[in-house]
Amino acid sequence: MNGKRNGKGKEYNEDEDLIYEGEYLKGKRNGMGKEYSYNGKLIFEGEFSNGEKHGKGKKYFYNGKLMFEGGYLNNKRWNGKGYDENGNIIYELVNG
Repeated sequence: MNGKRNGKGKEYNEDEDLIYEGEYLKGKRNGMGKEYSYNGKLIFEGEFSNGEKHGKGKKYFYNGKLMFEGGYLNNKRWNGKGYDENGNIIYELVNG
């Protein structure tokens, strides 16, 4: 579609490290996807809309432990629970 990504695909940084894999629509991240740090660690998995985190998702610490689980609205955490590196709930969000 006009030379823009549609469907499933991957993004790499300048060092050819995978930084994103998932779905695209009109060249933007849209649908389910995963983001990776520059050292290849999974840092986010969830839903995207129009290039932003939007919908259900999970954010991870660099050690792989869960940092946040819940809903995102326009790239911001909206509803859900935040955890410390020991897995303890440290906050809950309701409508931002």
